[in-house]
Amino acid sequence: MLPPYRIKVVEPIPFLDPQERRAALADAGYNPFELRADQITIDLLSDSGTGATSAAQEAAAALGDESYAGARSWFRFRDEVRDLTGYPHLLPVHQGRAGERVLFTSLLRPGQLCLSNTHFDTTRANVTLAGAEARDLPCPAAFDLDSAEPFKGDIDLDALAATLTGPERDRVGLVLITITNNGLGGQPVSMANLTAVRDLCRAHRVPFFLDAARFAENAWLVGQRESGYRDWTPRQIASHAFGLADGCVVSLKKDGLSAIGGLIGLRDDDLFARCEANLIATEGFSTYGGLAGHDLERLAQGLREVVDPAYLRARAASTDRLARLINEAGVDTVQPAGIHALYLNAGRLLPHLSPAQFPGHALGCQLYLDGGIRCAELGSLYLGGMDDRHRLVTPAPFELVRLAIPRRVYTDTHFEYVAAVLADIAKEPGRVPGYRVVSSPPLLRHFKVRLAQLPTGGGGTD
Repeated sequence: MLPPYRIKVVEPIPFLDPQERRAALADAGYNPFELRADQITIDLLSDSGTGATSAAQEAAAALGDESYAGARSWFRFRDEVRDLTGYPHLLPVHQGRAGERVLFTSLLRPGQLCLSNTHFDTTRANVTLAGAEARDLPCPAAFDLDSAEPFKGDIDLDALAATLTGPERDRVGLVLITITNNGLGGQPVSMANLTAVRDLCRAHRVPFFLDAARFAENAWLVGQRESGYRDWTPRQIASHAFGLADGCVVSLKKDGLSAIGGLIGLRDDDLFARCEANLIATEGFSTYGGLAGHDLERLAQGLREVVDPAYLRARAASTDRLARLINEAGVDTVQPAGIHALYLNAGRLLPHLSPAQFPGHALGCQLYLDGGIRCAELGSLYLGGMDDRHRLVTPAPFELVRLAIPRRVYTDTHFEYVAAVLADIAKEPGRVPGYRVVSSPPLLRHFKVRLAQLPTGGGGTD
């Protein structure tokens, strides 16, 4: 599947030797987030703000109006987003987590529940900082990593209904559905599931919002997998999804095809007034929200490009090909493949490591040590419960590694290299050492945690 673009500008990538990589990772406390970009050969840590912009986006950026209030760039951005989402009230923010903070502190009260298919890391943190409780209700199919079930990103409708009608019903302040479900394998959410959530929330008068960072990719997978939507365009499907919800919070560093940006979309006039006041006090005036005019221009153009079927078809095909290469190399991934990332089953590949030795993190570190590849763990280091001495008390349900795919950045040759490095690890997985936590912050620990490598073949966690 040919990508619908050609490359006009390139950037050199560094190639450190094995000794330099070992020293770099040790200096970083064995935390890939602490590595410098010039120490990375292939960077699959995140798809957030790491994509390539188009010539049309850069041309649009030259029109950026940097007026403090009422800039022309704001109105172009507003009109594009309003046409896509249908929301009458829109607020720009500098990125998704800023939108989460503004929305949650304006909508949620201390002690309330925020129910979701899966909260991602900063989303959960912002719910917690607002004094509420983030609770995940993933569908049962999400727990079978090997099944071909097409919509493992769905929320468990029975569990949602039970919560909305049970003894905690008065605590529910928000239902938030993440599309696609980044925390559970990048799996899509079906339109049938979104429609059922809409109906339940209306019946119980609970706000229903979308965390829509990957709205276009979810729309593409709906069009491929859900009957009744095969003849719809990705833009039509995305607009229909937005239309089901009372509002949205979006990081546009993903499907906005930009290095920065986000938005809050709202229907309720009173909630908009509260969010706008919060935004002006903390982010910037309501027509720029912490963004430059040239950012708003790039985003307006990017939102048109991201729903192009040719772009989405090629991106999905590239990720699917990488999944096949990795599986052929002897490494299992969460099935079926999504679009923005692949999730490696590190627990299955490294059975000699217990959850307390963090097999997901261990595999991620080994990818860097062997090939200069940076990625992120989604296992017990990220999700597990720990005591005051940083010892694992409650393991995560799975030990995964996320390979996030930047948009329009790497070629199939780069991905063949990634698969080859994984194949070498899979030939001798027992050589991969475990890790123990040395120091960790109380919130969002995976960003700033420091670890030590355990001796190969064992070692305690004390």
